[in-house]
Amino acid sequence: MRIIIFIILSIAAGLSPLLSNDDVPAQKASSWPVQFDGKILTPLPAAAADRFFQNGFPGHVARFSDGRRQIVLRQVNKATRKLHPARDCFQSLGYSIDNAAMIRTENDETRSCFDATKDGKILRICEQITDSQGGAYPEVAAWYWPALTGQSQGPWLAATIVETIRDQGAGNSS
Repeated sequence: MRIIIFIILSIAAGLSPLLSNDDVPAQKASSWPVQFDGKILTPLPAAAADRFFQNGFPGHVARFSDGRRQIVLRQVNKATRKLHPARDCFQSLGYSIDNAAMIRTENDETRSCFDATKDGKILRICEQITDSQGGAYPEVAAWYWPALTGQSQGPWLAATIVETIRDQGAGNSS
């Protein structure tokens, strides 16, 4: 009898992330940072993909530029499987993906990075998620379980930093 109860509880625990209600209406971001990595942020218009991913996302999405890089910020109000790794998004858009070394920020936090190549353009994409207590996670996979189990407290700020490394696409002479 104890084995049956153990099996039932194990199955329920394994299925609990799949049963979470990710269809919480999106909430407005409390406020977006005005600086990122010490550089002033300029708001950019939302991309079509932002509107698609915002549907049912428990948080808010905004794009910014620091004059050199594009920074996509996602404020996340609860642990969710709808916060996807940037690697998956770029790969689904037809980019070939190559691993790049993780980087350490001036605040001694780690960001995961990869290179995405398509049509002669190479992008370096790095991402990081920070929680409301100052904890930082270099990627979605490292963040999800601590967020789900309450070891990390939200709201969280997921930053995806996109920088052009080389652009030799059609019509470019660089």
